[in-house]
Amino acid sequence: MAHYALLNALNIVVRVFVGRDEDDLAPGVDDWEIYYAPENHTVKRTSYNTYGGVHYDPETGEPSEDQSKAFRKNYAGIGWQYDAERDAFIEPQPFLSWSLNEETCQWDPPTPKPARNYWWSEETLSWVEIPPPYESWTWNNETREWVAPVPMPEDGQAYVWDETAGEWVVSE
Repeated sequence: MAHYALLNALNIVVRVFVGRDEDDLAPGVDDWEIYYAPENHTVKRTSYNTYGGVHYDPETGEPSEDQSKAFRKNYAGIGWQYDAERDAFIEPQPFLSWSLNEETCQWDPPTPKPARNYWWSEETLSWVEIPPPYESWTWNNETREWVAPVPMPEDGQAYVWDETAGEWVVSE
Protein backbone atom coordinates (compact mmCIF):
# COMPACT_ATOMS: atom_id res chain seq x y z
CA MET A 1 0.00 0.00 0.00
CA ALA A 2 1.37 3.40 -1.01
CA HIS A 3 0.05 6.94 -0.65
CA TYR A 4 -0.15 9.45 -3.49
CA ALA A 5 -0.89 13.17 -3.73
CA LEU A 6 -2.93 14.59 -6.60
CA LEU A 7 -1.64 18.05 -7.59
CA ASN A 8 -3.36 20.78 -9.56
CA ALA A 9 -1.63 22.94 -12.20
CA LEU A 10 -0.09 25.12 -9.43
CA ASN A 11 1.38 22.04 -7.67
CA ILE A 12 -1.08 22.37 -4.79
CA VAL A 13 -2.25 19.10 -3.24
CA VAL A 14 -5.96 18.65 -3.89
CA ARG A 15 -6.29 15.03 -2.78
CA VAL A 16 -4.27 12.35 -0.98
CA PHE A 17 -5.18 8.73 -1.65
CA VAL A 18 -4.03 5.14 -1.20
CA GLY A 19 -2.74 3.29 -4.26
CA ARG A 20 -0.48 0.44 -5.24
CA ASP A 21 3.18 0.18 -4.28
CA GLU A 22 5.64 1.35 -6.94
CA ASP A 23 7.13 -2.15 -7.29
CA ASP A 24 3.68 -3.81 -7.52
CA LEU A 25 3.30 -3.16 -11.25
CA ALA A 26 0.42 -4.37 -13.37
CA PRO A 27 0.56 -5.27 -17.08
CA GLY A 28 1.06 -2.10 -19.10
CA VAL A 29 1.90 0.05 -16.04
CA ASP A 30 5.48 1.29 -15.72
CA ASP A 31 4.84 4.12 -13.24
CA TRP A 32 1.88 4.49 -10.86
CA GLU A 33 2.41 8.26 -10.58
CA ILE A 34 1.72 8.55 -14.32
CA TYR A 35 -1.04 5.92 -14.28
CA TYR A 36 -3.02 7.67 -11.50
CA ALA A 37 -2.67 11.21 -12.93
CA PRO A 38 -5.82 12.55 -14.62
CA GLU A 39 -5.52 15.08 -17.43
CA ASN A 40 -4.02 18.44 -16.34
CA HIS A 41 -2.90 17.03 -13.01
CA THR A 42 0.25 15.48 -11.59
CA VAL A 43 0.49 12.69 -9.03
CA LYS A 44 3.42 12.29 -6.63
CA ARG A 45 4.04 9.51 -4.15
CA THR A 46 4.13 10.57 -0.51
CA SER A 47 5.13 8.65 2.60
CA TYR A 48 2.68 8.47 5.49
CA ASN A 49 5.61 7.84 7.84
CA THR A 50 7.87 10.69 6.69
CA TYR A 51 8.15 13.91 8.68
CA GLY A 52 10.87 16.53 8.33
CA GLY A 53 12.85 14.42 5.88
CA VAL A 54 13.00 11.43 8.25
CA HIS A 55 11.13 8.16 7.77
CA TYR A 56 9.78 6.71 11.02
CA ASP A 57 9.13 3.04 11.70
CA PRO A 58 5.34 2.72 12.04
CA GLU A 59 5.76 0.04 14.74
CA THR A 60 8.15 1.90 17.05
CA GLY A 61 7.82 5.55 16.09
CA GLU A 62 11.62 5.71 15.93
CA PRO A 63 13.60 6.72 12.81
CA SER A 64 13.76 3.79 10.37
CA GLU A 65 17.02 2.04 9.59
CA ASP A 66 16.15 2.34 5.90
CA GLN A 67 15.88 6.08 5.19
CA SER A 68 15.36 5.42 1.46
CA LYS A 69 11.66 5.19 2.41
CA ALA A 70 11.62 8.93 3.25
CA PHE A 71 9.73 10.43 0.29
CA ARG A 72 9.58 14.15 -0.37
CA LYS A 73 10.42 15.41 3.15
CA ASN A 74 6.84 15.36 4.55
CA TYR A 75 3.60 13.44 4.15
CA ALA A 76 1.42 15.53 1.82
CA GLY A 77 -1.67 17.32 3.07
CA ILE A 78 -4.52 18.95 1.18
CA GLY A 79 -3.57 22.56 0.48
CA TRP A 80 0.15 21.85 0.76
CA GLN A 81 2.48 22.69 -2.12
CA TYR A 82 4.76 20.31 -3.93
CA ASP A 83 8.11 22.03 -4.53
CA ALA A 84 9.74 20.33 -7.52
CA GLU A 85 13.13 21.96 -6.89
CA ARG A 86 13.32 20.55 -3.37
CA ASP A 87 11.27 17.45 -4.28
CA ALA A 88 9.28 18.13 -1.13
CA PHE A 89 5.76 18.67 0.17
CA ILE A 90 5.54 21.92 2.13
CA GLU A 91 2.58 23.04 4.22
CA PRO A 92 1.34 26.63 3.88
CA GLN A 93 3.38 29.13 5.88
CA PRO A 94 1.58 29.44 9.25
CA PHE A 95 2.91 32.93 10.08
CA LEU A 96 4.84 35.56 8.12
CA SER A 97 7.60 35.59 10.74
CA TRP A 98 8.34 31.88 10.34
CA SER A 99 11.04 30.75 7.91
CA LEU A 100 11.36 27.61 5.83
CA ASN A 101 13.92 25.11 7.09
CA GLU A 102 15.67 23.93 3.92
CA GLU A 103 16.68 20.62 5.48
CA THR A 104 13.25 19.56 6.81
CA CYS A 105 11.02 21.66 4.51
CA GLN A 106 9.03 22.68 7.58
CA TRP A 107 8.40 26.15 8.97
CA ASP A 108 10.49 27.24 11.95
CA PRO A 109 9.36 29.95 14.38
CA PRO A 110 11.79 32.77 15.20
CA THR A 111 12.23 31.22 18.67
CA PRO A 112 11.85 27.53 19.62
CA LYS A 113 8.57 26.46 21.20
CA PRO A 114 8.75 25.82 24.96
CA ALA A 115 7.92 22.32 26.22
CA ARG A 116 4.53 23.16 27.72
CA ASN A 117 1.25 24.26 26.16
CA TYR A 118 1.91 27.46 24.18
CA TRP A 119 0.48 29.21 21.13
CA TRP A 120 2.30 31.56 18.77
CA SER A 121 1.48 35.28 18.85
CA GLU A 122 2.41 36.90 15.55
CA GLU A 123 1.63 40.29 17.10
CA THR A 124 4.34 39.96 19.77
CA LEU A 125 6.48 37.43 17.86
CA SER A 126 6.57 35.24 20.94
CA TRP A 127 5.12 32.10 22.49
CA VAL A 128 2.24 32.66 24.92
CA GLU A 129 1.48 30.02 27.53
CA ILE A 130 -2.04 28.64 27.64
CA PRO A 131 -2.96 28.52 31.32
CA PRO A 132 -4.56 25.44 32.83
CA PRO A 133 -8.36 25.41 32.92
CA TYR A 134 -8.12 25.09 36.74
CA GLU A 135 -5.26 25.72 39.19
CA SER A 136 -5.20 22.10 40.34
CA TRP A 137 -4.67 20.68 36.83
CA THR A 138 -1.20 19.70 35.61
CA TRP A 139 0.40 19.48 32.18
CA ASN A 140 1.08 15.98 30.77
CA ASN A 141 4.03 16.13 28.33
CA GLU A 142 3.25 12.70 26.85
CA THR A 143 -0.36 13.42 25.89
CA ARG A 144 0.25 17.19 25.52
CA GLU A 145 -2.84 18.16 27.50
CA TRP A 146 -3.97 19.51 30.85
CA VAL A 147 -5.03 16.76 33.25
CA ALA A 148 -7.32 16.91 36.28
CA PRO A 149 -5.92 15.57 39.56
CA VAL A 150 -8.72 12.97 39.58
CA PRO A 151 -9.76 11.06 36.45
CA MET A 152 -13.27 11.82 35.20
CA PRO A 153 -15.71 8.92 35.79
CA GLU A 154 -16.51 6.91 32.68
CA ASP A 155 -20.08 5.87 33.46
CA GLY A 156 -21.78 7.63 30.55
CA GLN A 157 -22.94 10.65 32.55
CA ALA A 158 -21.89 14.23 31.77
CA TYR A 159 -19.51 15.74 34.33
CA VAL A 160 -17.98 19.12 35.10
CA TRP A 161 -14.96 19.83 37.27
CA ASP A 162 -15.61 21.44 40.68
CA GLU A 163 -12.35 23.16 41.61
CA THR A 164 -13.47 23.99 45.16
CA ALA A 165 -14.39 20.38 45.95
CA GLY A 166 -11.55 18.97 43.85
CA GLU A 167 -13.84 16.47 42.15
CA TRP A 168 -16.04 15.77 39.15
CA VAL A 169 -19.74 16.45 39.66
CA VAL A 170 -22.63 15.37 37.48
CA SER A 171 -23.62 18.13 35.08
CA GLU A 172 -27.20 19.34 35.42
